Amino acid sequence: MISDRVKKGIKRAPHRSLLKACGYTDEEIDRPFIGVVNSYTEVVPGHIHLRSLAEAVKKGIYANGGTAFEFNTMAICDGIAMGHEGMKYSLPSREIIADTVESMAKAHGFDGLVLLPSCDKVVPGMLMGALRLNIPFVVVTGGPMLPGEVRGRKYDLISVFEGVGACIGGRIDEEELKEIEDHACPGPGSCAGLFTANTMACITEALGLSLPMCATTHAVDALKIRICKKSGELVVDLVRKNIRPTDILTKESFENAIIVDLALGGSTNTTLHIPAIASEIERGLITLDDFDRLSEEIPQIASIRPNGEHFMLDLHRAGGIPAVLKVLEDKIRDAKTVYGKTIREVIREVKYIDHSIIRPLDNPVHREGGLRILRGNLAPRGAVVKISAVDPKMYRHEGPARVFDSEEEALEAILGGEIEKGDVIVIRYEGPAGGPGMKEMLAPTSAICGMGLDDKVALITDGRFSGGSRGPCIGHVSPEAMAGGPIAVVEEGDLISIDMIGKSLQLKVPEEEIRERLSRWKKPEPKVKRGYLARYSRLVTSADEGAILKF
Repeated sequence: MISDRVKKGIKRAPHRSLLKACGYTDEEIDRPFIGVVNSYTEVVPGHIHLRSLAEAVKKGIYANGGTAFEFNTMAICDGIAMGHEGMKYSLPSREIIADTVESMAKAHGFDGLVLLPSCDKVVPGMLMGALRLNIPFVVVTGGPMLPGEVRGRKYDLISVFEGVGACIGGRIDEEELKEIEDHACPGPGSCAGLFTANTMACITEALGLSLPMCATTHAVDALKIRICKKSGELVVDLVRKNIRPTDILTKESFENAIIVDLALGGSTNTTLHIPAIASEIERGLITLDDFDRLSEEIPQIASIRPNGEHFMLDLHRAGGIPAVLKVLEDKIRDAKTVYGKTIREVIREVKYIDHSIIRPLDNPVHREGGLRILRGNLAPRGAVVKISAVDPKMYRHEGPARVFDSEEEALEAILGGEIEKGDVIVIRYEGPAGGPGMKEMLAPTSAICGMGLDDKVALITDGRFSGGSRGPCIGHVSPEAMAGGPIAVVEEGDLISIDMIGKSLQLKVPEEEIRERLSRWKKPEPKVKRGYLARYSRLVTSADEGAILKF
């Protein structure tokens, strides 16, 4: 076992002495060492319950003859970080989390891990670190939050963000906004719709890295505790059999994750995270081309917030990810899982599907997947849109550019009534290097929706969007402005043409003029010159590569 390097032999007497200082007995030291990676924090709703889940995991580990060592990683709440400088730290935190998992496991000789993430960057961050180690691991995602309810109507966090725009636009008053604020988020769990956190949980289950039904089992459901205990028992078996993630994960596994993502209409952030996770096995294993190819094959079969009125609770009651896999049976590639069954065996065991929530293939929500990859002279290396959250009237749009060099400038203009019907808002220098940190743009998109402009105004950025964003929001424009991409030389009033059906994003300016503008362009000074973000800005790659750090 890996842990032998820190506990076996005369030379390791000092190491054993330190372990005994923590209260571990000789018998516990002899067993497999299992790290329990907990992202508990008192400031993130998706994580405030993870202490109890960690205790359940540890019970499972001990029940099967392992020894548990709990440690923590950081976790940022994107909702609290949204709309101010804090959002610059969200995506970069993924790399810190991955480094933490790698560092703790390597330093202490863990034989296996159970990962306990919930929210947006924590899930991919933990997966990246664990894959880097290539030791046995199981994932228990923390579970969704229940939807809130006011006067018989269900709400979630996005309801509050959009309520701000509705209040400013005069569609609701401050008293109604306060009522929504008080009830939209009723307790622990990752926000109640298919936003990035829950999308990543569904993807993790589709990868076969967590037990069936884990992704949709809610934070307050006792089933989550039982899943934790079983996961703790399971990881000890994986260690004894030396079953590593590279024995399980293949190109087909990651394609299954993309297929489930497209079928559910998940967050655009998966086009960053899935390639980044896969890159820990092989650089370039998954690219935007895989999303583009599969989006033409896979229909969208569910309509979950923000794309529709259903919540994660509805998806769970409809049969969860196993039921989604069952509907997609002819599209899914067979693959192994951490719990010993193949994906095909999971599919065969499905007994119930509510087809009013998870539609059959002959009656999909959309004939093609929920994400589209757009390319053109404005995004030579690609851009991403969640077409499932766009009004069909905006699938094709042409309008004048309204250019802003930061999210804050754009939001001020939107709330100030400066944006007119037909405009194409361009927010640049918000990419991975330019932001730095590739901020999510939930505040501008929610303001646009709240003001009733989501079928009249488009938004394009080299930044990214929350999984809760809806409307014609095109992000991840690559190359980003800070790298000298064409988005850097868009001028006020330039016509921009968007064709989500034809997958094109064009700046209607002669190519000779674009080249001339680019020849005059000078890279601006970085927005942040000290600390972690300054280092991140120098090392991060483009969004089309998953915004991973350069090796």
